[in-house]
Amino acid sequence: MTDHRLGRQSGSPPGRPTENAMRRALKRARDGVALDVTEAAVLLQARGDDLDDLCASAARVRDAGLEAAGRAGVITYSKSVFIPLTRLCRDKCHYCTFATVPGKLRRAGHGMFMSPDEVLAIARRGAETGCKEALITLGDKPEDRWPEARQWLEAEGYDDTIAYVRAMSIRILEETGLLPHLNPGVLSWTDFQRLKPVAPSMGMMLETTATRLWSEPGGPHYGSPDKEPAVRLRVLEDAGRSSVPFTSGLLIGIGETYEERADSLFALRRVSRAYHGIQELILQNFRAKPDTAMRGMPDAELDELVATVAVARHIMGPSACLQAPPNLVDAEYARLIGAGIDDWGGVSPLTPDHVNPERPWPRIDTLAEHSAAAGFRLEERLCVYPEFVTRGEPWMDPRLLPHVRALADPATGLARPDARPAGLPWQEPDESFTSTGRTDLHRTIDTEGRTADRRDDFDEVYGDWDELREAAKPGMVAQRIDTDVRQALKQAADDPTRLTDDEALALLHADGPALDALTRIADELRRSVVGDDVTYIVTRNINFTNVCYTGCRFCAFAQRRTDADAYTLSLDQVADRAAQAWDVGAVEVCMQGGIHPDLPGTAYFDIARAVKERVPGMHVHAFSPMEVVNGASRTGMSIREWLTAAKEAGLDSIPGTAAEILDDEVRWILTKGKLPAATWIEVVTTAHELGIRSSSTMMYGHVDQPRHWLGHLRTLARIQQETGGFTEFVTLPFIHTNAPVYLAGIARPGPTDRDNRAVTAMARLLLHPHITNIQTSWVKLGTEGAAEMLRSGANDLGGTLMEETISRMAGSRYGSYRSIKDLVSIADLAGRPSKARTTLYGDVPEERLRTAEESDGQLPELLPLVTD
Repeated sequence: MTDHRLGRQSGSPPGRPTENAMRRALKRARDGVALDVTEAAVLLQARGDDLDDLCASAARVRDAGLEAAGRAGVITYSKSVFIPLTRLCRDKCHYCTFATVPGKLRRAGHGMFMSPDEVLAIARRGAETGCKEALITLGDKPEDRWPEARQWLEAEGYDDTIAYVRAMSIRILEETGLLPHLNPGVLSWTDFQRLKPVAPSMGMMLETTATRLWSEPGGPHYGSPDKEPAVRLRVLEDAGRSSVPFTSGLLIGIGETYEERADSLFALRRVSRAYHGIQELILQNFRAKPDTAMRGMPDAELDELVATVAVARHIMGPSACLQAPPNLVDAEYARLIGAGIDDWGGVSPLTPDHVNPERPWPRIDTLAEHSAAAGFRLEERLCVYPEFVTRGEPWMDPRLLPHVRALADPATGLARPDARPAGLPWQEPDESFTSTGRTDLHRTIDTEGRTADRRDDFDEVYGDWDELREAAKPGMVAQRIDTDVRQALKQAADDPTRLTDDEALALLHADGPALDALTRIADELRRSVVGDDVTYIVTRNINFTNVCYTGCRFCAFAQRRTDADAYTLSLDQVADRAAQAWDVGAVEVCMQGGIHPDLPGTAYFDIARAVKERVPGMHVHAFSPMEVVNGASRTGMSIREWLTAAKEAGLDSIPGTAAEILDDEVRWILTKGKLPAATWIEVVTTAHELGIRSSSTMMYGHVDQPRHWLGHLRTLARIQQETGGFTEFVTLPFIHTNAPVYLAGIARPGPTDRDNRAVTAMARLLLHPHITNIQTSWVKLGTEGAAEMLRSGANDLGGTLMEETISRMAGSRYGSYRSIKDLVSIADLAGRPSKARTTLYGDVPEERLRTAEESDGQLPELLPLVTD
């Protein structure tokens, strides 16, 4: 019996699937039925009449997609120049002739990197010949392997290779008008934030998901850290999370099995569906090169490539853009068109293909002739595909829009035939702080509410809800707990610092009498550590904009700039609100906003400075770690440099929001584009090292489980042991009402009362003795709920707020303001005294106490008082 999966090398002797297996798979392809990996592996082996049948159905799928996109009968290409910024690389791919070593570069008279003059000379010649794309290709992180690369970067004033790529991209934009398409290899989420403002598109080949080709000695990727499939898939996901139009693809014939090749295609489809960010797939056939370890490996045959293209078309669907490099197929253009491609990729009339230098590019008129012979019209596109040009934000950074619009046909998104590249300034948008939109939302959210319960782009901006639903399932599976709760309670009472993870999990699941006992233990620990005083702060929240394109799936606050509820405050309005707050006794303003694409990275400095200039004595508690990263990436500064500059502008401390759950398993369900857990940790630890203290938070009750809470709390305790920079821990129960992830039927409707009590109590125990202040949220829990948390280990009520928009837009029913008397009454309900505090939990000056008391509850011009 023949094994239909055929786990053999693609170049090994024939082991064809059965006729029945091929017939069934072909029929499913013809009928448009979704294929599985096994069927795809069968179809990858189609040859002769079977391959013709497969290609015919694939071409029909392609044609339907082109017609739907308004490009029926069109095949595209990009007129480009190839700029090999450096040929040094830390990887050792066994088929590669692009990468070299410092000695060879020196002997050839070349530097470790191309100089700016060399780069711009190529780009200018490209612009003169009508090219519109500057394809910047380089080896992965050469400075990690080659001291010569590190020395060159340091001598030229660059922190790393990415900094040089960014700098040269800006110069290309400004001095030539070409659009950079970046291929710098493996990028981190932070790298994407740094490069997105300077390049309309980026790319990296997946090549294969066959881990054995990377992990086993003799494999083509052995010894190459950046070729681990899991790492490369993470890059594709981070590109999607960052809304970067991204090119990827496969290199076929390097030793993978047909099933492994099929699995690679399905992996690409999963990423594409989840983030809608893969702009094209390149299907590239292996060509053996002399002087490489794989010089004796046979080339991938044309039938292999044609079958792969056709199967890819069936798997990826009609809307996908598929490319096969025309210089690698010996003029067999018609077969590739017949298999379902719709693009020829970047073709240069000026520079060679430095990755395959032995294979010259075809002439563009030759491509046009062959395309026409197959019934297609050749049209030029930009490096960024037309769908992303017409989508606009968040896929196009505002600083790149003038450059893209100068070359793009606004109707089709393709390149304008008459457009000639010319350098344009790369700069921040002109009007950063113009008051726009519903700037009274902080007041009217309590009276008029939201205009709608969801954003207009609900079905597109967050990714594929069905894919997310499947991805969320593993994390939401409850865990069986066998640990003796009584023993865990005894340990918590005796010494909570010695609680094991199993004991902590048992307590996080506690209910009934065990939960009552747990909260008593936590409350007794609270009393012994911080006493009975319930602290609070007279503060004002200022959310300076709600325009945001990050795509957090739990957030009902974010709006597109054209949405009815969108707004942005001017600097004067921010300062006015801070001054109003000072006049009624506030000691702090807490300022956070959406990641507005038009706000420059220096806007945060302007906000802090505006408050300090108007109210010098006000503590500026502002800018979440996500905003810090946004500011740093937009300015090209490091996180440390940016925080230092923010501190000089008046920043005193930062909120530890944007943490959600510090577990990427949960995090990537909750948010499309927010910073990873490791980056959040980097921001807060860097802030602490600079003397900028922060709060810490956890949002829970959505797609998480107690095991995630435990990991989060352990992480915070570890950070506090290292830095001592956290002022408090704030529990943030998930408000589900208007949250997209709940409206899509994925998240549960917030935490239960049991969850709230258990989280508060365990925060007290697990963070002891490192974080001593545990804050509960009256905004999210109301008076009774907050009082209950004060009896469960919490000692702080947070602030008066004066305005609160984020939770209210999510559906919180507890208003935007509490007077001091209101907060005192919550403490009274818990049977405890109350006391005002500063941001850093110090004593409030007498003048501030007196002003706050005299003005308490008399805020009609700020916003209405809303009670439970």
